[in-house]
Amino acid sequence: MTLLKIDKSTHKANIRKFVEFWSNLENQDEKQGTQKFWMQLLRDVLCEDRPDEIIDFERPVKLGHTSYIDAYIKPTKVLIEQKSGSKSLLEAAAQSDGTLLTPFGQAKRYADELPYSEKPRFVVTSNFASFFIYDMEKPKDEPQTILLKDLAKDYVRLQFLVQHEEKVMDKELEVSIKAGALVGEIYDAFHREFEKIRGGEPTEADLHSLNVLCVRLVFCLYAEDAGIFGKDQFCRYMQSFRPENMRLALKDLFKVLDTPDAERDPFLEEKLKAFPYVNGSLFKEGAGEVIPTITEFTADVILNKASLGFDWSDISPTIFGAVFESTLNPETRRSGGMHYTSIENIHKVIDPLFMDDLRAEFEEIKSINVEKTRNGRLKEFQQKMGELTFFDPACGSGNFLTETYISMRTLENEALKLRHKQGPVLDVYDDSIYVNIHQFYGIEINDFAATVAKTALWIAESQMIEKTSEILQRNLDFLPLKSYGNITVGNALQMDWNGLSGENSCFDYIMGNPPFVGYSLQSEEQKADVLRVYVDEKGKSYKTAGKIDFVAAWYFKASQYMSVFPKTKTALVSTNSVTQGEQVAAIWKPLYDRFNIQIDFAYRTFRWDSESNSKAHVHCVIIGFSSQNDCGGASSLCHPERNAGEVEGSSKPKRIFNSDGTVTQAKNINAYLVDGENIFVESISKPLCDIPDMQKGSIPVDDGNLIIEAEDYESFVSKNPKSKDVIKPFIGATEFLHNEKRWCLWLKDVSPKQLKEMPLVVDRIKKVREFRLKSTKKATQKFAEQPSIFMEIRQPETAYIVVPSHSSENRLYIPLGFMEKDVICGNANLMIPSATLFHFGVLTSSVHMAWMRAVCGRLEMRYRYSKDVVYNNFPWPKIDERTASGLQTKDERERIEKTAQAVLDARALYPDCSLADLYDETTMPVELRKAHQANDKAVMDAYGFAHDMPESEIVARLLELYQALAEKTDKSKK
Repeated sequence: MTLLKIDKSTHKANIRKFVEFWSNLENQDEKQGTQKFWMQLLRDVLCEDRPDEIIDFERPVKLGHTSYIDAYIKPTKVLIEQKSGSKSLLEAAAQSDGTLLTPFGQAKRYADELPYSEKPRFVVTSNFASFFIYDMEKPKDEPQTILLKDLAKDYVRLQFLVQHEEKVMDKELEVSIKAGALVGEIYDAFHREFEKIRGGEPTEADLHSLNVLCVRLVFCLYAEDAGIFGKDQFCRYMQSFRPENMRLALKDLFKVLDTPDAERDPFLEEKLKAFPYVNGSLFKEGAGEVIPTITEFTADVILNKASLGFDWSDISPTIFGAVFESTLNPETRRSGGMHYTSIENIHKVIDPLFMDDLRAEFEEIKSINVEKTRNGRLKEFQQKMGELTFFDPACGSGNFLTETYISMRTLENEALKLRHKQGPVLDVYDDSIYVNIHQFYGIEINDFAATVAKTALWIAESQMIEKTSEILQRNLDFLPLKSYGNITVGNALQMDWNGLSGENSCFDYIMGNPPFVGYSLQSEEQKADVLRVYVDEKGKSYKTAGKIDFVAAWYFKASQYMSVFPKTKTALVSTNSVTQGEQVAAIWKPLYDRFNIQIDFAYRTFRWDSESNSKAHVHCVIIGFSSQNDCGGASSLCHPERNAGEVEGSSKPKRIFNSDGTVTQAKNINAYLVDGENIFVESISKPLCDIPDMQKGSIPVDDGNLIIEAEDYESFVSKNPKSKDVIKPFIGATEFLHNEKRWCLWLKDVSPKQLKEMPLVVDRIKKVREFRLKSTKKATQKFAEQPSIFMEIRQPETAYIVVPSHSSENRLYIPLGFMEKDVICGNANLMIPSATLFHFGVLTSSVHMAWMRAVCGRLEMRYRYSKDVVYNNFPWPKIDERTASGLQTKDERERIEKTAQAVLDARALYPDCSLADLYDETTMPVELRKAHQANDKAVMDAYGFAHDMPESEIVARLLELYQALAEKTDKSKK
């Protein structure tokens, strides 16, 4: 594809002509206009040199098929479904086979018939006046919308039609981030004025005033673009003053915006009197009254850049609220990031929690043919939505609450559209909006973030009222803002959540994204909060509460709340550590035992991208859970007037959303997020089965002085020839996996006389002594008395199996290996002395790997193998019992030993390759892969597992075997 080089003025003129021509209804006929429309769009708007070479029209779906695709852009794989100008792009129409399909549904049917190589990346539906763009990687998401009338400023969002690497630009996202950047400029300008007057850093009171001022200015800038004020009314008012007088002008304006019309000064200037009464406490007197000096530079930023130079009406309150808050947050500003939670990720929480059910109910109502019955049900549906209550106990800037409000109001608008499709609504009592911002509650520890959350909800309310007005074809009042105290400033872990819902007896849904802080990184106050929350029935902290992540406290508080109000349902985002390793039992066992909770749905580990321009990736899970005391149906304890069955009940099928995009139906989701019994693998010091003990490698604690790097080895030995006898190979995880060389001074049992013959060795020993003496740990100081040896020596007297403590999640198998006793193993590895080929075969099998993946901890996403959770609890195959009972026909132990040896033999075919090379999924040799597959089958046979058993079922079976072993061990102890 070749793009034409056209000067800007000509290009603008071409776009203007295109819009003018196709805005004419006479041109908007599907049959007559499609080809001309798309050829002109590609050539005149997107500057494609030869549009006829890249686009096909009236293309058969497949040979012999009677259906035709309206247009298909070959290089970028875009399928186009064109409709006439009079047709809606959202309503379903009858097809030749009698089915009802929307234009997108029709296009998707065609797409499904195409060969894989031609599957569309994007689907575009158009009726000339609008373009609806569907990303086929996310076909369930709402489409991006571009209007013909806005093409002059939005044409760049169509670049994906002609350029491979382009994606559909999300207009709301782009606008919201630009708005955040503008707020940052305004903030910086005012911050400098505070610095001048204070002679340094502003005070906390100054920063509070600055934050309040920015919130107020944002509302004014939004209001003049969104029709709440007159067009550019705020800008014109401010332009009537010189910069040095704008400070007082703002004070006067804020006072007027907070004063009802009837209470205003009768002699008020016309330019102030013209502003509407806003209320809502946003401009309340006394809340941050200090306004810094406004310079010409600051005035230029506010009026020319932020007001005249930017349209605020298209911002996403969901994204902008978070971007706005983080823009003014000193910590995030220092890190250079604007933080926001993507709308897609928010919907991973709210859709399975309640929106999917509400949408399904709406679709069922839509199918009712009798109009009067359908309209009655629609009104009842609206009323029900207006009664639901939502609570985010760590709401930040309110993005979960705001997106939920927008989603609920969008659904209500669809209901209103269906009820009033015949024309404008004349009966003012029949256009009630039931969903309102008073249904949304939150707790936030930062008062500024709480203010932003309220403002984001007000902006969302304004946008949704405008859309409702278009549906009803009558104006609806947005002002004055409704004051409410549903966003509470405080520490959610120190507050009683009962009673926060006011006149509502309880919340229907608890949701959100509580703070991610690992237990080792928690402040003293945070640790105290966790210990205060995680208590048993007697009020005593659980023993494990001191070693769990901060987010766990929100899981506990929500479970505690649901034990009082069992109809409430919760979904929280958290780091995946809450479902891994020893934290699982520590966090979840109390919730199951004390509050009888159940997991209703879960997103297994995925990467949570939470920043716009400074990507910080956190690996997260989403867990939806409820009380098993819930007998199903609506939250009748909160709203006893509702009928049972209105909202999801405990009998609803449970769903696991896998990282590959598939969804698994589950009978029960346990705390490891697999379909299986509620079993907890707890940390134990000795293996449950009769197997060799695993232990950590040796720890030098030497500041590097007992270690000899590969590049230093030859020089060191040449200068100390006698040291060669006391230098041994040393392996950490890196050396083991990547076949790298490293050495260590192994001076155990070396006499003082021998040491004095090696002066460079003695020098290193002196440095070890000095390093240990400087330590703040008494145990380390004590070992300064023995500076020649490792502080912790665990080296076995036999050959041993090495298990790296950490390994890449991209490997199907953790690479294990045998080492001779003279190779010193460091503490980055675990060791199994006296292990046999049989042990190696079982441990390197897919069965053990499935167990490891389910119960191990993670470092980011890398596997963190542990002896106390993974190894000691692993249920080994009961080969001797199976032999005695006749369940096998040959020696399974011997077979596993042979397949294990075959794995080692396959590795030996590639002596120049490291284990990292061999176990990379893209470069794994076929011989090694086959050897592992044979070993997997041998081990599965030893367990009596079918060869095609999925990993989730393997884990479930292993957990059952583990539980039986653990119970047997407990009984024997008693």
